[in-house]
This record gives sequence, structure tokens and C-alpha cells, in this order.
Amino acid sequence: MTPRERFIAALERRPIAGRVPHFELVFFLTMEAFGKIHPSQRHYAQWDQMSESERALHRNEMADIYLETARKYEHSAIFLHPNPGTEDETLRLIDLVREKSGDAYFLMLHGDPTYSIPSGSDMMEQAAWFYERMDDAMAEADRRVDEQLAWCERLRAHGGLDGFALCADYCFNDNPFLRPDLFAILITPYLKRVIAGMRAMGFYVIKHTDGNILPILDQLVDAHPHALHSLDPQGGVDIAEVKRQYGDRVCLIGNVNCGLLTSGTDAEVVESARYCIRHGMPGGGYVFSTSNCAFTGLSLERYELMWKVWHDEAIYPEE
Repeated sequence: MTPRERFIAALERRPIAGRVPHFELVFFLTMEAFGKIHPSQRHYAQWDQMSESERALHRNEMADIYLETARKYEHSAIFLHPNPGTEDETLRLIDLVREKSGDAYFLMLHGDPTYSIPSGSDMMEQAAWFYERMDDAMAEADRRVDEQLAWCERLRAHGGLDGFALCADYCFNDNPFLRPDLFAILITPYLKRVIAGMRAMGFYVIKHTDGNILPILDQLVDAHPHALHSLDPQGGVDIAEVKRQYGDRVCLIGNVNCGLLTSGTDAEVVESARYCIRHGMPGGGYVFSTSNCAFTGLSLERYELMWKVWHDEAIYPEE
């Protein structure tokens, strides 16, 4: 099986032999690993002034960075971050990565139109708007879903993309931003609609949100994504318990404690990785990853320590 096929098998909760699929939502450590800036962190203020040959060089290097990362760390999937993020450049990046790698890797884009936690600068205003102008908030949520599904249809017609990571964050470490009854009004119906639309087009859907998702976990699973990411232990999410309750309904991705990756001991990192493997693997439907991403400031040595545990131990027996 190719890495892409293994990733899809995990999303579909089908049994596989050999190593558990692995990927990171973002692998920002490309400067340490390859001496190159991650594509999403590049600033192309002069893109419009570049010659087409200069743009092509940038596109090629960005595609190569994604593929170097996937090959070196045996990622099964690549989350593309087009930069610039125009429609034309997004399609070119999909095509270029496919041209260079064929169908080896599962390719995804961000695609979440639902409301996320507001920024600190407008949190009060956003919360007041939700309460005082609920009808307007719901109409805007519908409009966003319509717009996203229209974009998905263009991507489906273009080809080359496998799915989406829905990256609206809903939760702090202690609780969701919206209490569950309001979440059921302002988020869940629109999350269900966008996921259903994506799935009807043949796309796979991974729902990402950090923090304590437990008060809204039923609603997230009921929205019917193929997978949940990132199962954040810093938000009190225990992969063993989520697997017990929902492992027959949704693929689980993540749970290696990012806090321990930065401030824990090596032994604690190893144990966190082993805990995820031990409780995520049984019955299939698990993809190994951190509880967020391989973020800027994380030691490459620490990521590789976690990675080695996966590489050596996260292996299903051969049939």
C-alpha cells in the first residue's frame, strides 16, 4: 500500500498491516531539518512583480519542501499551505506536488468555514454579536458554508486533492468558547452541512480543534467527519477514553502531548508517544501525530525522539 492508501484506510477505520500512518498538520521545523523556510512562513509581498520564471522557482521549492518532509519522516499525508493563497496558485501547487509524487501521498487543504474562537482583539464584540444578532450570525454562517462548498466543487472538478482539514478552533484548555447549547445553534448545523457536502463530492474530512472538546465531543462526532484531530491532552482529552467511546465511529489523530515535547523530560515524551500508540492502535482507525503540530520553537531533536518511538513501535502485525 502507498502512504496515501494507508492514510485512507485509517480514515475509513479499516485494518492495515505494518506501521501506523503518521503525519503532522504542519511541520514548521523545515529550517532545522532542511535549511529552508516553511512555505507558509514566506512573505511574497513582491509576488506580482516577479517574472513567471522566478515564481516557478518558488513554487518548485515549496513543493519540494513538502515532499522532502513527507519522505524523511514517512508522513502519509501532506497539508498544503498555498502561498500566495490565491485560487490559481492553490491549483498550481496541488498539480505540482501531484506531478512530483504521483499518488504517493494524501493531499489536503484547510477548508473550515465555521466560527472559531475570536482573536483577543475582538472577542467581546464577537460574543456580543452572537447574542444580540443571532439571526445575522446564522445567516453569515450559512453564507460561509455556501462559499466553501462552491470552492470545493471547483477543486473537485480540477482534481488532485483528497480532502480537507477543518481548522477552526473551538476550545480553550478548560472549556469551549461557546457553551454546548449555543454551539449546537451557531456551529454544529453548519459543520454538519459542510462535512456532508464535502463527503458527497468524494472528499475526506478531518476536523481539527485543540483544547477541551469533551463538552462538545458528541456534537463533533455527530457531524460525521472521517477523523478528529488533535485530541489535546493539555485540554484534558484522553485518547483511551475517546477511543473507548467513539473509536467505532471516527478515526482518531494525535494526542502526543505538545507541552511535554517542549517542557517535559525525554522519558515523559517517550511515554506520551507510547500511551497514544497503545490506546490509539487497537482495531485500526488511528493516525499518529502530536496534539497540535510540529510548531516553531519545538526542538527538532524532541520531534525526532517522538518519531522514533512511532517508527520502532507503532506497527500492526502482518496478516
